[in-house]
Amino acid sequence: METPNYIKSLLSPATKAPQGRKVWSLDLASTWLPFFTATNAMGDTAIPSQAIGCPLRLAYDKAGQVRFSQAGRPTIRVAKEIADSVKLVRDNFTANLLNYTGSVMRENSDGFKAQAEQARKAGEPIYQHDRNELNNALKARAEAEAEAVAKAEAVIKATNKGKVLVHA
Repeated sequence: METPNYIKSLLSPATKAPQGRKVWSLDLASTWLPFFTATNAMGDTAIPSQAIGCPLRLAYDKAGQVRFSQAGRPTIRVAKEIADSVKLVRDNFTANLLNYTGSVMRENSDGFKAQAEQARKAGEPIYQHDRNELNNALKARAEAEAEAVAKAEAVIKATNKGKVLVHA
């Protein structure tokens, strides 16, 4: 089985420095808006022109008041039609990835199993190293906390030397 070109193209680097608002980790202005404009032009979608023309909107609460973030800035959301279309693309993308994986598992099960086993074996030393480092860090943290508690108790004991504490 030969890998389809659309899968190969997903794995080819095509770097651009995205600058603007991200939707599903892709730039809204340079990726999604031109894409949805093209799909509208081809009749594949019917996203309203106002959603493409003004894709960022103020967010409102249920009472109709402008919503603000914890930092005090107004909350901005992506137009519902754009957000819904991106979700559809994401869901279809996920389905295509799973379909491709399933077809490879059916048509080249030995190769798939060999690749999975090779990856598992290659990842095992990294997993073990991280596990050991985490255990060491947790042990050091527990020791440091115990030492801090002991120091605090010593300070309290020293400041209360000879005094009798009466609890009310």
